Amino acid sequence: MQAGAGALLAAGMWPGALAAEGAAAGDFDFVCVNDLHYVDKGCVPFFEKMVAKMKEAAPKSKLLLVCGDLCENGKPEQLAAMRDILKTVGMEVHTVCGNHDWAKNDDRKAFEELWPGSLNYTFDHGGCQIVALDTTDGTKSNVEIRKPTFDWLDENVAKLDRKRPLVIVTHFPMGAFTPMRPKNADDLLDRFRDFNLRAVFCGHYHGFTERARGNATITTDRCCSFRRDNHDKTKEKGFFACKARDGKILREFVELAKSA
Repeated sequence: MQAGAGALLAAGMWPGALAAEGAAAGDFDFVCVNDLHYVDKGCVPFFEKMVAKMKEAAPKSKLLLVCGDLCENGKPEQLAAMRDILKTVGMEVHTVCGNHDWAKNDDRKAFEELWPGSLNYTFDHGGCQIVALDTTDGTKSNVEIRKPTFDWLDENVAKLDRKRPLVIVTHFPMGAFTPMRPKNADDLLDRFRDFNLRAVFCGHYHGFTERARGNATITTDRCCSFRRDNHDKTKEKGFFACKARDGKILREFVELAKSA
């Protein structure tokens, strides 16, 4: 692994022995990546190298979180190619929709068909509750989170365990004062005020940011794209290799050389 500035970050303590109602959440490894922006076959060698690096950096990981923008133009062939590449990583893959995963402001049919059930949903992993949320509004780069996501939250948040650790995944940045943060991001985060929220993984802004909110750490990362650059002018491309250990989530940035 190659660690960049601010690479190893503690996202906060989980109470006790990661326990909820006496049932401890186990230790586990996972990978988180954002903003892949697949364009065409010229990107394939880079992503094949990415998959190999993920397997090397997190050999025990069974989970890959993707914070949106799997492709550049929301085309079926782009999304299908990226889906097929991610299948080779050998992990359970969960993604959210990015604004570049829409073909037009009123068309994300390809994303919904190729990644069914990936708009607003929740799942468990290693005793941790993970909530994946759609924060997009068509192809727009600056947004307000739309009503369907808040409707889903109002229907489903009460079903979550308030004591067990919880992680949120979004495309648009949720951290305060992060560039391109949705105007109503606080309305989303406020739904989890009384929960054991420990981390929020976000994309869209291609650059490393870290913000604290209560006991949670909210992050964005550099993009992992062959064709797109970082917004913060850094040159590194890569992803987070993460560990849930001893009551902490640790994130280490793993750099991937752009030359394929």
